[in-house]
Amino acid sequence: MTEMTRHIEIMDTTLRDGEQTSGVSFIPHEKLMMARFLLEDLNVDRIEIASARVSEGEKKAATSICSWAARKGFLDRVEILGFVDKGVSIQWIEQVGGRVINLLAKGSYRHCTQQLHKTPEEHLSDILEQVNLAHQHHFDVNIYLEDWSNGMKDSPEYIYQLMDGLKDSCIRRYMLPDTLGVQSPTDVKVAVQDITQRYPQLHFEFHAHNDYDLAVANALAAVQAGAKGLHTSINGLGERAGNAPLASVQVALKDHLGVITSIRESSLGKASQIVASYSGIAIPPNKPVVGSNVFTQVAGVHADGDNKNNLYCNDLLPERFGRRREYALGKASGKANIRKNLEAIGLELDEESMKKVTGRIIELGDRKELVTQEDLPYIVSDVLKHAPTCERVRLVSYMVSTAYGLKPVASVRLEVDKKIHESTATGDGQYDAFVRCVRHIYKNKLHRDFPILTNYNVTIPPGGHTDALVQTTIEWSFQGRILKTHALDADQTEAAIKATVKLLNIISEP
Repeated sequence: MTEMTRHIEIMDTTLRDGEQTSGVSFIPHEKLMMARFLLEDLNVDRIEIASARVSEGEKKAATSICSWAARKGFLDRVEILGFVDKGVSIQWIEQVGGRVINLLAKGSYRHCTQQLHKTPEEHLSDILEQVNLAHQHHFDVNIYLEDWSNGMKDSPEYIYQLMDGLKDSCIRRYMLPDTLGVQSPTDVKVAVQDITQRYPQLHFEFHAHNDYDLAVANALAAVQAGAKGLHTSINGLGERAGNAPLASVQVALKDHLGVITSIRESSLGKASQIVASYSGIAIPPNKPVVGSNVFTQVAGVHADGDNKNNLYCNDLLPERFGRRREYALGKASGKANIRKNLEAIGLELDEESMKKVTGRIIELGDRKELVTQEDLPYIVSDVLKHAPTCERVRLVSYMVSTAYGLKPVASVRLEVDKKIHESTATGDGQYDAFVRCVRHIYKNKLHRDFPILTNYNVTIPPGGHTDALVQTTIEWSFQGRILKTHALDADQTEAAIKATVKLLNIISEP
């Protein structure tokens, strides 16, 4: 095969190695649901679902998955980790209905002699005994060479001795773990190339760990060096820093090496969400491919470039993964960002209105991380519909404070008809203290009537998040009229204060 048509097998180990993430434990129902999605929707080649002999819960989960897989014709794609234990693991896997054992052997001289306290010859004999027994039970056998990465560095002759003794057995796949995540891409390329060239007739797979944040890079290096399969987990779950994340491995293989996998990329996002939900480990918003922010343009210049022949796009198009590009609204937004969002909700503004709305979004962006597309209609309404026709009254500055056991205090500087007035007052709440300040300025310094507050309503516009905009609507009675003012802000008190300043401008209109 050419590099462009080469197929790489993906074995996903979320349900086995991924469950070794600190604090993660899947119940049998969750394991079954994830197994079904991985095989049917995401279409990984194989899944590793459990370790033999671990617990009754593990046994129940493995039994339900194997039963389902047998009915669907997927049983040869379901694998269970077993041990060199004179047939005990084989018996356990047979009891749950499994047909594939991933046998854990020692891939370094130190592990063999210091953990097992055996000679290489003794360990090889034990492995072959287990392999032959598995074959008698009609199992497919794959083998992990645990600590292989350190073995290639410290004791390669041990690995070659082991391989020479195993190469003519019925083992289907030889799995090469960087168990402690110590390799660099250069190390991986040299080591994998060495072993694949020594044993070209065998099928080798690479199992990366992410301790140096090199799992994806190491996986690519292994493929370049001749590995025929890779092990991954959803969201990079796994012990310590985790395993190679499937989504990142998939796009890097396809876009950078041009190799083929069986993965359905449109299901990567949903797989990530399912595993995040069951594991309780949130997806970082900037995680490649599956993060919530990775298809969001924030800078206005980027949105403008997208309007001009997609100048800021790469091969990771959101549509490829069943998603769409979004244009964030915040302090870095330009008119291009805002126009993109307005187009998405069917709104069109003239240049003057765009200028006002842009200014308001930038102001809000300084107060809140992002303004959502769902917030946008309310911002437009706030700026264009509820803005006063004149601005004779301007809030220069204010301070409100509260402390346990003390009444809230407010200090206000208000500009009325270009003259500054100041006042300080206490109140039953922060907003009440602010209103008392303004009322004092109007009644005692300006000798003017001040409206009476008759109703006060606070809502969160639909589609908001925990930092959603607050919409405040205040009803006032003034000289026989009922007036309503609205305002938006990320802070409830700030929204109410803005609505009050709007009212003061309305009653100051000539």
